[in-house]
Amino acid sequence: MSDSQQTKRQKMDHTKWIGTHNGTFHCDEALAVFLLQQTAAYHDAGLKRTRDPEVLKTCDIVVDVGAVYDEAAQRFDHHQRGFTQVFGHGFNTKLSSAGLIYKHFGKEIIASRFQLAIDDPKVEKLWLKIYKEFIEALDAIDNGVAQYPTDVKPLYRNRTDLSSRVGGLNPAWNEPFDAQTLDTRFVQASELTGQEFLGRLDYYFKSWLPARDLLVSSVTSSKKGVDPEGRIILFEQFLPWKEHLFELEQEEDPVIQPNQAIYVVYPDENAHNWRIQAVPASPESFESRKALPEAWRGLRDDDLSKVAGIDGCIFVHASGFIGGNKTKDGALQLALNALTM
Repeated sequence: MSDSQQTKRQKMDHTKWIGTHNGTFHCDEALAVFLLQQTAAYHDAGLKRTRDPEVLKTCDIVVDVGAVYDEAAQRFDHHQRGFTQVFGHGFNTKLSSAGLIYKHFGKEIIASRFQLAIDDPKVEKLWLKIYKEFIEALDAIDNGVAQYPTDVKPLYRNRTDLSSRVGGLNPAWNEPFDAQTLDTRFVQASELTGQEFLGRLDYYFKSWLPARDLLVSSVTSSKKGVDPEGRIILFEQFLPWKEHLFELEQEEDPVIQPNQAIYVVYPDENAHNWRIQAVPASPESFESRKALPEAWRGLRDDDLSKVAGIDGCIFVHASGFIGGNKTKDGALQLALNALTM
């Protein structure tokens, strides 16, 4: 064990032990250990870093070493021949030890952090979202899965990703490479991965999920008070909506039907003015389902108000994807008029 671990836990009587390999460490087992330390079973477990099979046998759970994947035996390695496990649910990237631990313990960690029942739909939603946005990349990098075709030459190098930063915590070739140094650095790496994981998880729970819920409620209220066909969505406050809209359309949400929404109306970030934005044809597209009328594009202020016949206009972008008005009523009227033009 490292000095920092011994200082922190020297008076604790460990009843359980987590095992992983010693020597050079990687992002996947650093995160796997941190995740296990967030569970009820292994919250106070000690850590043994070794490749000695006899020592590993004394561990209650082993990750990233041992050439065995057996949930019942609490053995979670992914290096052995014939290992082909993936996360499922539409994800086909081969799992690393991080993905394995997250697959089996992720829901418990999420439910515990936010005091939710493990079968709460929010837990399932966050579990899948975190894998997609955070864990899958770590699995892919550790297993050597290319992000793009290998015959494509990158235009620049990127060494700021989490896996690279964890790799950089290993001692350099001309620094001490003894067990104590490596164990100390591993604890630092595990904490680094863990804090990024928790930060991402907290964001999705505190900001991402509420925006999703607000989108659904806004669509419902807009159908009642703005446009019964659901072509215009009115938000009473600014929020990130694009990702949620397309995901809910793909999920065939009963409230949000595919290709139904044409325009969204919302206050800007300072709540001083209002915006009308055309829904893009796809999440990454610069094309709109129905751009704002060509006659309005590139006009501003009084010129735009005269052409549109609506007071308080501010602008319409030259491409017609977004426009502005000084009032909510003005922005809504722009949207309603644009539907028929």
